[in-house]
Amino acid sequence: MKLYRIEVESIDLCQILEGLRAREESWRNTAIYLRDGYFPDDPFVCEECSDWEEAESIAGHYKRLVADLGRQMDEQGG
Repeated sequence: MKLYRIEVESIDLCQILEGLRAREESWRNTAIYLRDGYFPDDPFVCEECSDWEEAESIAGHYKRLVADLGRQMDEQGG
């Protein structure tokens, strides 16, 4: 696995994290809709995927990414 070190201003990192959290929520809502058959939030746009398990997996990826970036931010006094 190749790692990259990227520097951004704190305000920009906060915006990136906010966007990633929104994507996670969208994928979680998609998983709920595909699994349970209802829209969890209004308004809601279903993401394109093959099934709820794929949507849940993608949401999990976003969650891990947010946690990793948040941890790195905290380690640097953010």
